[in-house]
Amino acid sequence: MTSAAVLLAALLTLAFIHGVFADGSTRVFGLPAVSLCAALAFGIQWLLWIPASALRTEHFYDLTGGMTYVALALFSLWAGAEGEIPSARQWLLSLLVLVWALRLSSFLYRRVRRAGRDGRFDSLKTSPVRFFVPWTLQGMWVSLTLLVVLVVNSHASSAPPLGLTDLAGVSLWLLGFGIEVAADLQKARFAQRPENRGRWIDEGLWARSRHPNYFGEILLWCGIAVLGSSSLSGAEWLALVSPVFVALLLMKVSGVPLLDERALERWGDDPEYLAYRRRTRVLLPIGRPSEDP
Repeated sequence: MTSAAVLLAALLTLAFIHGVFADGSTRVFGLPAVSLCAALAFGIQWLLWIPASALRTEHFYDLTGGMTYVALALFSLWAGAEGEIPSARQWLLSLLVLVWALRLSSFLYRRVRRAGRDGRFDSLKTSPVRFFVPWTLQGMWVSLTLLVVLVVNSHASSAPPLGLTDLAGVSLWLLGFGIEVAADLQKARFAQRPENRGRWIDEGLWARSRHPNYFGEILLWCGIAVLGSSSLSGAEWLALVSPVFVALLLMKVSGVPLLDERALERWGDDPEYLAYRRRTRVLLPIGRPSEDP
């Protein structure tokens, strides 16, 4: 995607969030809190893009994304408290976001620091214009992924009490979070063993799915959506675009396609890797792997 197209997509995202969700949001400095949160998501990325471009570094890209989640979850919770005391649902949603964001961003930051680079940005960070694209996409990722939480936290009206639906949402989040953490730890430990240098991981969850961490992330955001759904009404149900956006982003844009392309460039001539691809599901780590055809 070009910088102009990405910027247009960012502006459309801001317009969508303001146009659909502003009416039910508390006001901060005279502006809808949910709209302010979306603007902050992009503003933080664009602010940090400046030194990142000057230094030609991606080292604090993931950390910035994670801290933006934390900042917006807390800001929206504070904004909602201007109307009334935050509900148990709002506290729980915010806590789950904070746990996920702090864990993932710190993990990714340490991984990039150990490796010294992130291959996703090799052809982008040499040009400020090209480097603008991932930083803007990260603003879109944060604002749309976090949309259910932002809408619920910034509600001007009271939230319903927790119920069985919310238990299902928390259970989904716990399952997804557990899968994501387990997959990341398995891959990190695999990479630390000298005999695995230059190899792809094909053990643990990775023997059943080529991208189990992405499956876990999609699942946990579905849990967040279920947990927040009881507070939505009318047009606010459009906030459930959040897990759909996460799934499309990871499966069709910046996740699976990008990593699969890089893997084929690296191991596409290796019969063992091609056999691994044939017998291993792309996403769902469910059931036993099939035998080689």
